[in-house]
Amino acid sequence: MGGMGSGGLLDIYSMAWEHLRPGSSPVDWCEGNYLISSNIAEFVNTFSNFLFILLPPVLIMLFKEYGRFVTPGIHVIWVLLIVVGLSSMYFHATLSLIGQLLDELAILWVFMAAFSLFYPKRYYPKFVKNDRKTFSWLMLLSAIAATGLSWWKPIVNAFVLMFMSVPTMVMLYTELQRVSDQRVYRLGIRSTTVWALAVFCWINDRIFCEAWSSINFPYLHGFWHIFIFIAAYTVLVLFAYFYVESELPQRQPLLKYWPKNEFEFGIPFISIRNPDSKDWLVYCSLYMQDYDYKHGKK
Repeated sequence: MGGMGSGGLLDIYSMAWEHLRPGSSPVDWCEGNYLISSNIAEFVNTFSNFLFILLPPVLIMLFKEYGRFVTPGIHVIWVLLIVVGLSSMYFHATLSLIGQLLDELAILWVFMAAFSLFYPKRYYPKFVKNDRKTFSWLMLLSAIAATGLSWWKPIVNAFVLMFMSVPTMVMLYTELQRVSDQRVYRLGIRSTTVWALAVFCWINDRIFCEAWSSINFPYLHGFWHIFIFIAAYTVLVLFAYFYVESELPQRQPLLKYWPKNEFEFGIPFISIRNPDSKDWLVYCSLYMQDYDYKHGKK
């Protein structure tokens, strides 16, 4: 029995090493391997994750007010984005199966955390009975189940995650039709455009690698990392706004930009203001349709 136990341990170690081994992932993107560095498989794909590492700490700072007055859960999402960046860097540096799974599972948990916090109640299934706590438990159980299933056929994980983004963007379009704030609407249009660019890069790198390699540009997946981060965090900002507007109307949400509020290509964030505050009234008069009419002004 002792010998069998020792052999079992060796089998476990062997399996673990197989998953950790560089090149053990069935996924290999278009960029050539070990061409720039002998220690990093896909150099450009590895370091193109820089926004996932650098920007979330800034977002944590900008959403300090939101975390205090609305939900501290917003900071969990920003931390998870850092995890996505680190996991993606590890995967592309090693092309190991464990790196691939860490990358994909981090993205999955960002989806589930965001759904738990911000998924509009009007889209809840009936059995949830409009209760966000119940819906959050449903998302947690779904995430756990999906985490287990991700080991079944790792090659399809990326396609499943890509598919999950489509209904999210459809829901974003629907929500944008409801807003009167033109700044929010414009941010939604920019987010959707960047998301479309990201999908273009992902599909072309995955399916048309030979064509792009023939012109010596196998780096579209690196651009995917940049574009999808911009699209992801701006969509999260928008749904953070929608959540306050629909479920906490007494905390009037205010879309702002850092470092200069007038420059709409800065970093967007949500500020919480009382509806009678001076900056809220000025903002409404400038950016919200029919504000004067609703308040009996001409």
